[in-house]
This record gives sequence, structure tokens and C-alpha cells, in this order.
Amino acid sequence: MADSREYPTRPIPGVGVIVRKDDLVLMIQRGKAPGYGMWGLPGGAIELGEALRDAAAREVREECGIEIALGDVVDAVDIVLRDDAGRAQYHYVIVDFFARYVSGDVRAGDDVLDARWVARADLIKFDVPKMTRQVIAKAWTREGSK
Repeated sequence: MADSREYPTRPIPGVGVIVRKDDLVLMIQRGKAPGYGMWGLPGGAIELGEALRDAAAREVREECGIEIALGDVVDAVDIVLRDDAGRAQYHYVIVDFFARYVSGDVRAGDDVLDARWVARADLIKFDVPKMTRQVIAKAWTREGSK
């Protein structure tokens, strides 16, 4: 039996993808806990036997309906959300990748409320966690220097 995502017995490995199209970044509005309704990067848990890079491309395809050219790893982060008693209610270890848009029309998949291209300057208008804004900035800085 698979571990539950809520109160797991070990961290859950996942991926996030910073997808760039010109000066826009692809953002999704989460449709599941944790963070229901918040804006973030497309991504999710890695399936058993699935490679990191394959998981990243799959998650973008499932959540947003587009194809990407996956680039380098930008960062790896822990997301630990604790309940009122201090127990780890959710614990993810996320490997964030940079990617460039290749083809397709953005559409929200089944597990997201919305998906859209957003100008980086407009991220402040969305409920985007500080950690997410930081990894986007890191990806832009790294890719802008190439």
C-alpha cells in the first residue's frame, strides 16, 4: 500500500517545472491540498519507477496540456507543512527544473483550477509563495546568463 500524502511515513519525492515562454512563466492554481487555491509551478509526485525528467515532462503535460524542452535542475527544496501539534502533515522533497515552451495551448488539467502564462512582474498579483518566487528568479538569472 502506498504512503498517504498527508502524514506520510517518509518524505515524498516530487518535481516542479519553471516553464518559460519569452518573458512569461507558466503558473498553475492548485486544485488539491496542500495549498488549494494557491498559485505555483506545475509539478507533482514522482511515480514508482519514473525518472525525474520523465516526471517533470509528464506533470506539465497533465496539468497544462503543453510540451516542453526540459533543461537543467535549478534547485532542490524541502516543503514541510506542520499541523498545530507540530507533526509533519506534508513533507515533499522537490527537484525544480527549468524548461522552455515547445508547443500546445495551455489548459487546466483535472487537478488544477487554472493554468496560465504570467509575466514575472505580475507574480505579485497572485498568491505565490515566497519560495516559488525565489526559484523562478533563480531560473531566470541562470538562463539569462547563457
